[in-house]
Amino acid sequence: MNAKKGYHATAKYLLASPFKVRPIADEVRRKAYPEAIAILENLPNKGAKLLKKVIESAAANALFQNKQLDEDMLFVSELLVDEGPRMKRMWARGRGRRDILLKRMCHISAAVDEISSTGE
Repeated sequence: MNAKKGYHATAKYLLASPFKVRPIADEVRRKAYPEAIAILENLPNKGAKLLKKVIESAAANALFQNKQLDEDMLFVSELLVDEGPRMKRMWARGRGRRDILLKRMCHISAAVDEISSTGE
């Protein structure tokens, strides 16, 4: 079997809509690690803060497992934003009726890899 490439981190059941987080993930996918963190720090979105934490965790895993690595040698090789379960809440409406309020959750998976291993 082939060995897994890269260093991974995941965060599950985050209370943020995956539809709002995915465009932010598209901005930092396949970028160098320091550049991706700089972009996420300057974005005002809630999803940017969630993505930043997961990417930093993946980088910390990489630096812990391979002591010869440096932050400048890493890039974001994979960044997935999947849909999680939905919380259903009642929303009172007029005349005794109700609507269903869906609070969406997402699962974020990130992987960082060495720049030299992919030839970039």
